Amino acid sequence: MHKPGEIRLITLGLIRDGERTFLSQGYDPVKQETFYRAMGGGVEFGETSFVALQREFQEEIQAELTNISYLDCLENIYTYNGEPGHEIIQLYECDFVDAKFYQLESLIFNEGKRQKTALWVEISRLKSGELRLVPEQFFDYL
Repeated sequence: MHKPGEIRLITLGLIRDGERTFLSQGYDPVKQETFYRAMGGGVEFGETSFVALQREFQEEIQAELTNISYLDCLENIYTYNGEPGHEIIQLYECDFVDAKFYQLESLIFNEGKRQKTALWVEISRLKSGELRLVPEQFFDYL
């Protein structure tokens, strides 16, 4: 976890399959709100965001990525669990190497001590506002 007042550098992978995208589901207990975000995680000292993206997918869901291409750098200032957060996001577009990931409904994985769910989400459900996508700048890439 990051320290208060710290700007965190993270890398996220946007994976699309037709009209759906692969996202991680999160929950904010203070806002009592479920949200969705592309998968990835923190960039460690001495590694590039490209390498960190591959490592995070490997660690979290044992997935290899291919066709990785850089999209953009986004800045996200937010409140989660009542605490302010600030992150710089290196955003990549990519695909899964193993076709089995495209067949999954959902996948349970561990992020540190927390258990999380990754799943395919219809992009139309995000755009309609039925499901909350964070950060909102992601809409520019869907």
